Amino acid sequence: MSTFPMQAAPDNTSMAPTFLLVGMPGLSAVPSWWTIPLITIYLLSALGNGTILWVIALDPTLHRPMYFFLFLLSVSDVGLATALMPTLLGLAFAGVRAVPASACLLQMFFVHVFSVMESSVLLAMALDRALAICRPLHYPTLLTNDVLGKIGVAIAFRCLGLHLPLPFLLAHMPYCHPQILTHSYCLHPDIAHLACPGAWSAVYSLLVVLSAMGLDPLLIFFSYGLIGRVLQGFGPREDRWKAAQTCAAHLSAVLLFYVPMILLALIDRLRVPVPQPAHTLLSYVHFLLPPLINPILYSVKMKEIRERILKRLQSKKVGWAQ
Repeated sequence: MSTFPMQAAPDNTSMAPTFLLVGMPGLSAVPSWWTIPLITIYLLSALGNGTILWVIALDPTLHRPMYFFLFLLSVSDVGLATALMPTLLGLAFAGVRAVPASACLLQMFFVHVFSVMESSVLLAMALDRALAICRPLHYPTLLTNDVLGKIGVAIAFRCLGLHLPLPFLLAHMPYCHPQILTHSYCLHPDIAHLACPGAWSAVYSLLVVLSAMGLDPLLIFFSYGLIGRVLQGFGPREDRWKAAQTCAAHLSAVLLFYVPMILLALIDRLRVPVPQPAHTLLSYVHFLLPPLINPILYSVKMKEIRERILKRLQSKKVGWAQ
């Protein structure tokens, strides 16, 4: 395993040419042990989300708001898993800890773009379900194709427009700490914490991250509060159960994405004494588990998706048999 000398903490200097990553504690001496699980998780994530994308794109009956947002969710899941893999596989295959600063900033950009895209899509899906259940008669006129297009553009602007300045701001900030990160990939909070106190660009960086990761969960749970209130007087129990089932997959995806993120934020802000292996594992759960589990959730909970997947697979099987 390669070792690197500890970088001295400068008083006030520009960004060093490399960052040092931290691998999974306890596995650094045998990196090949966790190569197979990583590759398996990525391939299963790509296969599951690719299947969702394939089914929705090819079936005109699924060209509706709920499935449009599910399509975007799968895109964000594939993008997030792909953005994380270069440094994870480098550590797993060869124990490579040193990452060029430019590559680190590029990975940080894409990780946060796809994370914020996932958060934005989850928010859009919550609002979609709230409108469908709370305003069923107005739903078709509220979420037209034109409105969906505008929502897609807004999500793209939020992800790309707000995050595009971040790598440039971080590259020109003064740094007062050794450039040693606490994860196996490059994340904005990790890099920003190394900057000197009072760096003005850190304020913009913090506002950009909080605007998504702080606001979105509040709006999502507010939407589900409205849904819960409407469902209490929704009529027969069977109708309430059917309406609740349509939200089950989405609510599971929301909890899977936000609970580990909120726990990580609390641990970092409150400086809770959590063992490093547990902290690292929680970070992996936050970033790698949603792309793996989301396709399973939506395939199991959403009857139309499950039926279309089975139909497509059966038609392919018949074609191969002929």
